[in-house]
Amino acid sequence: MNVPTDLRYAKTHEWIRSEGDTITVGITDHAQAELTDIVYAEPPKVGAEVKAGATAAVVESVKAASDIYSPLSGSVTEVNAELASNPALLNTDPFGQGWIYRMKASDVAEIDSLLTPEAYSAQIGQ
Repeated sequence: MNVPTDLRYAKTHEWIRSEGDTITVGITDHAQAELTDIVYAEPPKVGAEVKAGATAAVVESVKAASDIYSPLSGSVTEVNAELASNPALLNTDPFGQGWIYRMKASDVAEIDSLLTPEAYSAQIGQ
């Protein structure tokens, strides 16, 4: 499994990339592999307030529907419109074009509670 070292991770298999005050959120390589072929993605709405640990999005695969939890609290500023027509991006490029939404964190200190790449690798048994 690919675990990029420039990201932070939630125990529930989401990742964040912090770029200034913009946080990009997606699902990990491990998550997409467990879900198998993703056929539908429903990101949150722009402007929605999300809470750390609460459901922010939903994805459906040929195997199951799965909630995607927000790693941080804040306001959604952008969603990946490409996922509407090409949800398979979550499988083929989970750390790049398969991002789900961007947000402005209400408390950047929450980032410190997320897993480091090493801790996430240990969680998934790598």
